[in-house]
Amino acid sequence: MQTLTVDLADRSYPIHIGPGLLERADLLAPHLAQPRAAIVTNTTVGPLYLDRLRGVLEAAGVEVIPVVLPDGEAYKNWETLNLIFDALLTHRAERKTTLIALGGGVIGDLTGFAAACYQRGVPFVQVPTTLLAQVDSSVGGKTGINHPLGKNMIGAFYQPRVVLADTDTLNTLPDRELSAGLAEVIKYGLIRDLPFLEWLEANMERLVARDTQALTYAIYESCRNKAEVVAADERESGQRALLNLGHTFGHAIEAGMGYGNWLHGEAVAAGTLLAADLSRRMGLISADDVARMADLFRRARLPVEAPALGADAYMNYMGVDKKVEGGRMRFVLFRRPGEAFLTGDVPADALRATLTEAVASV
Repeated sequence: MQTLTVDLADRSYPIHIGPGLLERADLLAPHLAQPRAAIVTNTTVGPLYLDRLRGVLEAAGVEVIPVVLPDGEAYKNWETLNLIFDALLTHRAERKTTLIALGGGVIGDLTGFAAACYQRGVPFVQVPTTLLAQVDSSVGGKTGINHPLGKNMIGAFYQPRVVLADTDTLNTLPDRELSAGLAEVIKYGLIRDLPFLEWLEANMERLVARDTQALTYAIYESCRNKAEVVAADERESGQRALLNLGHTFGHAIEAGMGYGNWLHGEAVAAGTLLAADLSRRMGLISADDVARMADLFRRARLPVEAPALGADAYMNYMGVDKKVEGGRMRFVLFRRPGEAFLTGDVPADALRATLTEAVASV
């Protein structure tokens, strides 16, 4: 097992990474405010891991409330959030009842937001079971739900007490979901860590083949990068916005195609290449740089072309992006592979050309 710390003073918390961690009640119990917890999971992950985690906790003297939600991005909404509140109120959960998110990014975001809201804040723990959640969404305290007009537009910053990333859970992850997680792994190399990017270029086939050593290293390095950024800028007033590389375009793809039709990581991959194309049109990077990025995403079995939603549709969806400031869109672009920056100074003609030409027919 390897452990990192997200350094947030009195709200600091550990990230544990390694195999067999679902069996480690000793890693969870110290972070429970009382010997009572609600495990929130979904209809896909629940049959695989709910009984195991529940049994481990009950053996340690913890009373468990199971909450099983429908699976999928399409259910990341108010109605599903209310199912969590229904279960908590039915079981008379108290302010010291800990919510445990057992699942991928949707479950983590829903559970964290529920924890931030229920009785104005209860403890919560992240037990991510997908690669995307282990390397990104479980770390940093972003929680929330989608709105038909924009992804993750309703939510809260609310940090977990601990993150428990059991790498054994990746053994049951479908290939498509594994690739979606690799999009977020690649992101860290592209925005701030050239040595890690070069390692990914040398080891992508090992990651796709689920080499345990390679995956563990990639998860650790991704979490290290994110923990450093979050510690420096918890509420995204500065450098944390760089973690949204590809997300402004990607969220538009998810909303425009209908939530769940494109996985988040797939949309981020295509969105990152739109950002690269825009950077090229602005004279910031070369065509060879764009091709280099596309090759890495292609080897990760991710889409390298965004859907042709139409420039106007893209602009409408991006207009409700969280990085919009003073009515002005801001984008994460490239100075070079391994170094990204945030800017609102984007020529309208270059942006429209990217949205019109660097896309594929739906």
